[in-house]
Amino acid sequence: MIELVDNILTPEDFVRLRTATGFADIPLEHARKALQNGLINVSAIKDGELIGMGRLVGDGAMYWYLQEIVVLPEYQRQGIGTMIVNHLVDYAVKNSSTGKFTTIGGVSANGKEGFYKKLGFEVIPNGIRKMIEI
Repeated sequence: MIELVDNILTPEDFVRLRTATGFADIPLEHARKALQNGLINVSAIKDGELIGMGRLVGDGAMYWYLQEIVVLPEYQRQGIGTMIVNHLVDYAVKNSSTGKFTTIGGVSANGKEGFYKKLGFEVIPNGIRKMIEI
């Protein structure tokens, strides 16, 4: 069973998951600052092992951006990325203060656009977007 846990991601785990999935390596201090300045991060845990993560950044009111939606290669295509994205989208909807709509954006890795389209995102030049009526 996969458990999603908010705000436990360490800088070391953040860097490890990034590099394991092809993202550029970054210094721990950059990872620490990124985690501190984000709105929420979520960790996917299976049998006590960290196997995925996602972050949400933005203004915390009406504009939200998905960052580093990452699942270790051996756990991909099992619905874990979908769980992470849905968890972050739910957070944005619950915490939006517009009263009418909120916008969730992001940048999709090449070839991953279909994943986001299945979740209701629109592929736009240089990114993805989902407008949600609340």
